[in-house]
Amino acid sequence: MRIIERSKDVAIRLWKDESGASLLEYAVLIGLITAATITAISGLGTAINGKFTAMTTTLTTPTQ
Repeated sequence: MRIIERSKDVAIRLWKDESGASLLEYAVLIGLITAATITAISGLGTAINGKFTAMTTTLTTPTQ
């Protein structure tokens, strides 16, 4: 019986412990920031690629 009571006490303490919740919140926040950064860099890279393509076309097109 004593083992069951101790297991119950440990389970209750773990259930009430919120220190792990902060770590999870920070992990989710870092994940969201990383996803937003990757999306922004990807969009910026596409825009820069378009500008370089237009510039290359302008420079290589012969004038009459």
